[in-house]
Amino acid sequence: MNQLYTIWGESLDPDYVLQEYPRPQMKRDSYLNLNGYWEYAISQSEEVDCYDGKILVPFSPESVLSGVNRVVTPEDYLFYYKEVVLPENFRKEHLIIHFGAVDQICELWINDHYVGKHVGGFTPFQFIISEQVTSDSFSIKLRVKDVTDTSYHQTGKQRIKRGGIWYTPQSGIWQTVWLESVPMDYIRSLKLSSLFDEQKINVQVDKVGNGLVKVEVYFNGRLEGCAEGDREEILIPLQHLHPWTPETPNLYTIKLAFKEDVIESYIGMRNIERKKDAQGMYRFYLNHQPYFQSGVLDQGYFPDGLLTAPADEAMIYDIEKMKEMGFNMLRKHIKIEPLRWYYHCDRLGMLVWQDMINGSEREDILFHGFLANVGIHLKDHRHKLFGRKNETGRKQFLVELKEMIDYLQSITSIVTWVPFNEAWGQFDAAKVDRLVRELDHTRLIDHSSGWSDQQRGDYHSRHIYFTKIKFTSEDAKKRIIALTEFGGYSLPLEGHRFNEESIFGYKKYDTEDKLVEAYSNLYKQQVLPQIQNGLSVLIYTQLSDVEDEINGFITYDRKKHKFPVEKVQEINELVYTEFYKQF
Repeated sequence: MNQLYTIWGESLDPDYVLQEYPRPQMKRDSYLNLNGYWEYAISQSEEVDCYDGKILVPFSPESVLSGVNRVVTPEDYLFYYKEVVLPENFRKEHLIIHFGAVDQICELWINDHYVGKHVGGFTPFQFIISEQVTSDSFSIKLRVKDVTDTSYHQTGKQRIKRGGIWYTPQSGIWQTVWLESVPMDYIRSLKLSSLFDEQKINVQVDKVGNGLVKVEVYFNGRLEGCAEGDREEILIPLQHLHPWTPETPNLYTIKLAFKEDVIESYIGMRNIERKKDAQGMYRFYLNHQPYFQSGVLDQGYFPDGLLTAPADEAMIYDIEKMKEMGFNMLRKHIKIEPLRWYYHCDRLGMLVWQDMINGSEREDILFHGFLANVGIHLKDHRHKLFGRKNETGRKQFLVELKEMIDYLQSITSIVTWVPFNEAWGQFDAAKVDRLVRELDHTRLIDHSSGWSDQQRGDYHSRHIYFTKIKFTSEDAKKRIIALTEFGGYSLPLEGHRFNEESIFGYKKYDTEDKLVEAYSNLYKQQVLPQIQNGLSVLIYTQLSDVEDEINGFITYDRKKHKFPVEKVQEINELVYTEFYKQF
């Protein structure tokens, strides 16, 4: 395999790794970033007496940027150790350590005192460590177990035997680790909701202690509303409504004060709904207007950092490049990003479909795809057929699904939840659809993207790579028609390939001209005619190459475009024009 680097990985400063504040919607002055060099060890023993060397956190040991570049097997334990000295006057009443994500099962010790355990490789967690830290210096020890795809856990695209659409496995810390210190009484968490029609913001506050929470809302520095209350829910009326859309990503700044605890946040005002048009076909509506979503599958992998972007600027680059090409939506595919990625979508203006992480006890799921292509969708209460026979695994999936929705509830740009993708570990999707609606009634749901449709959710969702794209207006009278994966046309560019021996793509081309012509024909000859039948969502595969997959708009190292930006933008404009002619 060829080790590729992005420009951000090439210029990485190990003393200044991903230092940006990791939680933009709940920002405090108290912040100590713990990214950087830690001690590590990989051992099949449950305890270690010494460490193997240094690892650059938050890059997983399998990545080249970590400095380790070694796969942790299911038989191994991965250990981390770091000594921390708190800055002067940093310590308040409660000291909290935050982990953005640790794959897969993590146990924490502070000063050799056991603190707790977290299961789930993609969701964040935190511990209050005030009791264990008795001075301004202390030690952190982690023990991590990662069984990857040998069990029922959520693994995403990681596989021990990588290749094709499956990628290098990863373990351990892969998002920012940080500390904050808060007063005795403090705000534990926030949930923000846009009450678009009422022209109000709903702020739900989970706090430790009693007393008033004061809230002020600003737009471009001007006070738009204020309120205070001692209950969990506070409503703030706004003087002026500045709607959020991808074209006008207006954000309100929110300032909260609870006794000595002061927080800065933000929100965009928008409304999402599924509604019928004058022809009786369901469409996606944004702020009560029909809105066409033209999107891209985004897997969020990098050759040097793998799941971890080598810099904040790398995440920004991907979003901005797709906007330049005329796309207004990204489907975050089977990955939960750091909150900063969603913040950039909020501020730059990019709709997001958020996939849940899949897990499965079986690999032979392609028969579901073959059946779906001929119109057969198996019922997913037959758990064994979908790789979900293990009851503990099903329960753990629901735990992590709830954690994901709770974690991302306040993000403005997220418009759709995707609990299951292509039958990978799917189970009881109708019940899961109801659960997601109970957790969040403000967004739409693609309950089973592509295959094994259980006739639920807001979208008639199909993945079409090998057959002609065709929908009927009758489908649109039941749910929004969404082509949630298609295309995947590939072009190898020498010097920018992870694997010179293997090419994966749904159709292969050997020149840019042939690739662009095929892409143009796909849209003009197959996509555009379906819009009058109700087609309202497009998700092209995909944003960038990933390992063996070379079907991206840009190469895996982000150094080359395979499509002229102007050409893709022009085709997107044709799509939008055809859609809005229907109204």
